[in-house]
Amino acid sequence: MKTYPIPMVPGPVKLPQAVLDAYQINYGSADMETEFSELYNKTEANLQIILGTRNQIVIQSGEGMLALWSALKSCLLPGDKVLAIATGVFGDGIGDMVLSIGAEIKKISLSYNETISDMSEIEKAIVKFKPKMITVVHCETPSGTLNPIDELGKLKQYHKVPLLYVDAVASAGGTPVLGDDWNIDLCLGGSQKCLSSLPDMAFLSVSNTAWEIINQVNYVGYDALKPFQEAQANHYFPYTPNWHGVASLNAGAELILNEGLANSFARHDQVATYCRQQLTKMGLSLFPAPDAKQSPTVTAINVPDRISWPELDTRLRQHGLVVGGSYGQLAGKVFRLGHMGTQADKELIKQAINVLALITHELSLL
Repeated sequence: MKTYPIPMVPGPVKLPQAVLDAYQINYGSADMETEFSELYNKTEANLQIILGTRNQIVIQSGEGMLALWSALKSCLLPGDKVLAIATGVFGDGIGDMVLSIGAEIKKISLSYNETISDMSEIEKAIVKFKPKMITVVHCETPSGTLNPIDELGKLKQYHKVPLLYVDAVASAGGTPVLGDDWNIDLCLGGSQKCLSSLPDMAFLSVSNTAWEIINQVNYVGYDALKPFQEAQANHYFPYTPNWHGVASLNAGAELILNEGLANSFARHDQVATYCRQQLTKMGLSLFPAPDAKQSPTVTAINVPDRISWPELDTRLRQHGLVVGGSYGQLAGKVFRLGHMGTQADKELIKQAINVLALITHELSLL
């Protein structure tokens, strides 16, 4: 299906006209024109507001996963210690990425339907293991959950852990992300979620401490962060900049900021609350545990017993509704509604709920 009549996939989301328009301009060479530098700097300033930070923002050409990899490879050496907090598919996956670099890892694993609640185990691990970096996912998109970062940041600061690495790809712009207040050193984002842009740009904030470590590690791969430290000042980027991508990313960021961050957060909360109320009324069960914090950007639902995920997906598509399945141990068991960015829309979610109600009624007659 090339386009979705009722798009509820949790990224890439449907594109607003302002983002599409940004791709219709025949830009010149970003290496040669001062207008690109001005746009990059403006985009950085907008992303700083969205990520709640004064730290430098690096903007890269590539899907959001690029930021996850580049931050790890630019900051870690074989043998470095990493405390990975895993409450879902991506938290576990980041741990696997760390291992591939040769770092030593200690993983604190929770059930995929839970979120961090007890900091005592984490604090004990910090004291005993003495990690160089703590990794955590803010919004675990496959699980529909949202981890608290504030208390974790306080522990990181108190115990002088050099780096806190936070995946905020599916949360930035849809719920508060307070990079500086939460003591985040590497806050990772992507264009295709709440910023409602194409899946072609990654970005991350980099603290002064992170820059010091990046220069010590001196990683020089294509995805290295080090060349970006002076790229703006020197107008010399490590590879040909994606002028179209930066323009569309900025357009998505400005839509959120023109709406007002508080208004964007309220819209996402309201749509998420309505969605879950309606799903529960029709007898569907939400995947997160009752005491887990659910993300305002995505809702995860258990696949009903009377139908397989492939059959459910087929039926929903027949009515124009396309949702996301899930991954890893949740594959075939959980499906997800992505009410993020442009899709955090009350009228759109009503259409999705109507289709789900129809399918649920049909299943009840079997």
